[in-house]
Formats: sequence, structure tokens, C-alpha cells
Amino acid sequence: MESEIVNRARETALEVLKDHTRYDGSPFIGHPDAVARIVHEEIGLPEECIAAVYLHEASSVGGYQVKESEWGSAICTLVDGLNKIAGIKPKDTRLEAENYKKLIIQYSADPRVTVIKLADRLEVMRSLKMFPKSSRDQKILETLMLYIPLAHQLGLYNMKREMEDIYLNYAEPEMYRLITNKLKAGEKDREKLMAEFIEPLKVKLSDAGIKYKLKIRTKAAYSIWQKMVKQKVPFEGVYDVFAIRFIIDCDPENHKLEKDLCWRVYSFVTEEYEADTKRLRDWVTNPKPNGYESLHITVKNKEGAYVEVQIRTKRMDDIAENGFASHWSYKGIKREETMAEWLKSVRYALEHQGEDQEDLPQPPSKEIFVFTPTGELRILSAGATVLDFAFGIHTNIGAHCVGARVNGKAVSIKEKLSTGDVVEILTSKNQHPSPDWINWVVTSKARTKVKQALAVQEQARAVDGKELLERRLKNWKLEFPDDMCNEFRKKYNYPSLTGFYAAIGSGSLDVNTIKEFILGEEERHAASVEAAEAVVASAKAQRHFEGKDDILVLNAKNVKGIDYKMAKCCNPVFGDDVFGFVTREAGIKIHRISCPNAARLLDLYPYRIQKVKWAESPASGSFQVTLKIITDLESSVLNKIMEVVGQFKASIRGFNVNENQRNGTYEISMKLSVPSNLELDKVVSQIRALKHVIKITRI
Repeated sequence: MESEIVNRARETALEVLKDHTRYDGSPFIGHPDAVARIVHEEIGLPEECIAAVYLHEASSVGGYQVKESEWGSAICTLVDGLNKIAGIKPKDTRLEAENYKKLIIQYSADPRVTVIKLADRLEVMRSLKMFPKSSRDQKILETLMLYIPLAHQLGLYNMKREMEDIYLNYAEPEMYRLITNKLKAGEKDREKLMAEFIEPLKVKLSDAGIKYKLKIRTKAAYSIWQKMVKQKVPFEGVYDVFAIRFIIDCDPENHKLEKDLCWRVYSFVTEEYEADTKRLRDWVTNPKPNGYESLHITVKNKEGAYVEVQIRTKRMDDIAENGFASHWSYKGIKREETMAEWLKSVRYALEHQGEDQEDLPQPPSKEIFVFTPTGELRILSAGATVLDFAFGIHTNIGAHCVGARVNGKAVSIKEKLSTGDVVEILTSKNQHPSPDWINWVVTSKARTKVKQALAVQEQARAVDGKELLERRLKNWKLEFPDDMCNEFRKKYNYPSLTGFYAAIGSGSLDVNTIKEFILGEEERHAASVEAAEAVVASAKAQRHFEGKDDILVLNAKNVKGIDYKMAKCCNPVFGDDVFGFVTREAGIKIHRISCPNAARLLDLYPYRIQKVKWAESPASGSFQVTLKIITDLESSVLNKIMEVVGQFKASIRGFNVNENQRNGTYEISMKLSVPSNLELDKVVSQIRALKHVIKITRI
């Protein structure tokens, strides 16, 4: 562009940047030269914007001071905005994409700043090959997250499509080559289809005096790839790969005539071909906020194939390709008016982010896209391995996976996969999951399936281990009661019974170790029985015994005496049916007949059972008891329960409430102090009768 101010700006930049080079060793001035050509020739911005391109690079790279007295306020505003945007580094500020875009808008006091920045990024993308890999990867990511969405919002579709395709070429080179080669291979078929399509319409259009240009709009490689991934189809499954576009020659100042001609062409097309009215898009009557105007309709040709048809005027097409900036180039249209209209549109687009976002490319998610040998697409988390893929297909395949062929190459089950990989899983019936597998998977499905498989294996080993132990105990004529088993597990650190039996089944725990433990316990037991008998003999001499009946009489006043204690497993209350059990080391413990442990104690240790009964009336003592209450998720019931307790000779010593959202209930654990079971029965009965109380049990 021949302009005094542009030439002066370029000379300034040339002098300031004379010692600066690009990554490939070429003079740095080549970058602003290329950006200036995009700004002028491809977007159509005026001379002050081109001058700002050169002065921005001279300022941000070479340290040149741009003075308003020398260059004017408009250029200084543009340069200041470009410098501020260039100073934002996502890796430094750790800003999310949306925040970064907000900063770009904030720094764009003149909305054209954003458009110039987009031109700058387009030149960078065109020159990606010269950048080192780390820098290149960062620029690709920024472009996808920030600049492609901005180009879409501003209606700079040509720029958007080119940046998308460059991204795809670097991010998914094999897929890019596949799509572009298939597009080239089908070019003649598309031209033939277009020729056949227009043939029946030629006479009608000619008789109507409509001058037009027919053009095939081929979908960008990136957009095709997005549809392939989104719809999980191969290239051939994307049906709108191309569209036939009518570009009508019309006076750009007569907008009414433009609309009328578009609708006339539409009527000719739909008269000749069957239209899918659900896919009509009328952006002629109501243009998009970014200025896009066009009629879109999908029709079916004589062979039954669906074809997308776009109808627009030359002015509309230029705006669709290059944005509102193309307005000013038309003769007869005042540049100031159209530029003001364009700037208003840019500002609207920038300030209304999030609108009209349907076709925007999304930032790379934490996903990869992998194919089976038959072409079926599987989506996995980034970092997924062969094992993740195998479990994603089927649990049994995952459980027996020994490796895979990835793109024809044999790899281990730990091999990490990448987008585009074709994976063939290899299995063996002798393969089974191991605990190490948990560290080799990243997907929640695979992790869950591995844990489930390991649990099944442990359960099977536990069954074998339990059978082995029972056979050995029978041969040894030894008993291994639950309390002794619990002591053994605690001593040897087996938290679960299943894990304990599984250890026996796998051979990691020798059953002879259990035998030695039992024999040692029996020796201790013999000594403790003597001590227990001494306790009973001593108790008989006290006043609590009715001597000749050999029955221990319980009195509430003496529950803390040395002779007997209330068992914590069932918390007996005065009046309960109870029995005494002579313990090895803790004297006599009083259990309820309904105690969970009663059957085992009565069956295994009849010689240690002591008959007991309560005194005729309790002394001034109290007993601790715990109630478990299940209620509806109704907060008022909590207060009513407490009110019931207050009506009787009982006091609350603990009250804990857990909310079970899944069942829609409260789970209440309430500790009470009561003088007898009679008083306890009254409390339980009244609470059970309350509305919203589902269940009440004594623990």
C-alpha cells in the first residue's frame, strides 16, 4: 500500500529492528511486513492500522517510543493496545482462556486492535515451522483457545478456517492428511454434482435477469474432523462436506433488492428440488450480530443425495469471508459510515461473548480419540493406557489383556495411547489382574473394574483358605472361636476377615501359625479360669449371693463394684433378662439374653456361665443404653424425640444425627441414662408412635 504514513512507519521499524532476526535467521521485519499485508489485503483495514503494525513491533521488540505528537492519537491508541496484549503471557499470569479474552477486550480501546492482533496471530500460525517445539505447542494451544473463537465472533471466517486447519495439521497431522487428500480426491465429483445441480436452473435464472456466480464451498478440514469426532463417524459419514453457493451480482447499496434476489433464487431452487424446511436458516432477514448474511437450505437432488445450498449477494459473501471490514472497499459507500458500522459490530461481538457459539472450536479437552481395528471410535482420558482401552471395550477383555498392537506395533499393557491410534488388544486366558494394574490405569471405569476383579480373586482365595483352616482345625481337634480369631487378626494385622482367609488360601499365611496361637491361648485360658473361679468364690461370700441357690443378685447401686460389670456390647438395664459370664481377666460381665454375643457364649463356654437375677427393686442407680432411630428427613421430629425423653425418668447423654440423602432419612444414635427397662420401654414406645419415625431399635 502506497501511503506516506505507512512508509514512514515501516522505515522506522526497519531501522529499529535491523539487528533483530526471527527463529529461522531471517530479518525480523519480515513479520510486520507479512502482518501488514494481511491487515490491508485480506481484511481491508485502513492505513493507520497498517502503520500501527510496524510501530507496535518497533515498540514492543525494539523499545521505540511512539509519540502522539509524531503519529497522532489514533495510531498511538492502536499501538498501546497491541503492546498491552503482547505483554500478556498465559504461562506467566496463569489466566484461563475466558479471562485472557476479557483482557484482550479491555486493552482494545479501539476495537480494531483485536482484529490486528488476529492478523498477527495468523502470520505466526503460517510461520509455525520456524518456531522451536515448546514455543510452537504453546502458540497452537493459545490459538485454539483464544484467537480462533475471537475470529469466529468477529465474522473473520477465512482467518478462522485457516487457523483451524493449521492447528489440525500440527496437532493431528495424519488426520489432516487423510481429510485433505480425500477432499482432493473428490474434487471432480463435486464439480460434476454442481454442474448437474445448476443445469435445470439456468433458464429460470437467465429469464429472471439474475446474474450470479456459482461456487463450491468445501468444509474446512478442521470442521470435518470435529464432526467426525463429535458424531463418531468416518470421513464418508460427514454429509455436509461441501455446499453449493450462489453469489448474486447486485448493487451493494440497494439492500432491499439484495434480499428480494436472494429469495427469488431460493424459490427457483426449492421449486426444482425437494427442500428440508427444518434446515432453513434465514440470516438475510435477520443477520447475525457479526454481520453475517445468507440463506441456507438443504435440498435433495434427483439421485436422492442431500446438498446444502447457500444464497447470498457479492457484498454478503465478502462480509461472510472477511468480516465487516470489507464494507469500506465498495465504491459509492462512504468509508466513514461503513467503518463506524463495522466498528460497532466488532465492539458488539467482543462484549457479547458466548452468543452464537454453536460452531466454535473448543479448547482441547482432557481426552484422546482412539480407534479399534474395525474403525470404532473410543474416547478415553488423556494419559490412558492399553489397559484402559481394553477395559473400555469389555471387562473380560481387560482382565485377560497381555498387551496390544498399536498401529501395527506390539506394545505392553502399560503403553500410553495418543489420539488417532488404532489399537488391537491381545489377550490370554492365563492372564489375571494384579495389584500393580491400579497404577497403570487412569480411567475411572478401568480402575473400578480392576478393583472388582481383585476383590473377586481375593474372595475366591478366601473361600479356599476358610475350607483349609476348617479341615486343619478338625484334624487338630482345636477350636478357633470368633473372639480368638479377632485377637489373631489384630495381632497379625489382617483388618478384614476376607483378607485373613485369602492370605491362608494364597499361602502367605501358614496355618501352623494359627495352630501355635491357639495352643498358646489355651495355656493362658487354663490360668485365667482358675482366676475366674477365685472371683466367683469370693463373690459368693458377699451379701449379693443367696448362698444355697448359687445365684448372683444384681443391685443397681453396685454396678461399678469389683464383683461384676455390665457388658458394653449390650448395655443391660435393670429388669432385663440377663446372665453372667466369667471372663479371663475382667471378672464377671453381665449380658442380656438378647445380646448379639449370647448364643456363642452359651454354646461354647457353658462352664463359664453364671446365673444371675436382679434385686426386687433397683437402688438409686442408673444404666446407660443406646437407641438407634430411623426417621423421615423431617427436622421437626428431632425436637419431638427429645420432648418424649423429657417426659420420663430418663436423660440424654449423647445425640448424634446423620443425614442419609440417598434414602431420604435421618439416622439418629441416642444415648440415654435410665433407672430400669420399664422406664426405657415407655420411652421407646412413645418415640415409636411419633409421626415420621420409621424404626427404633436398642443397640
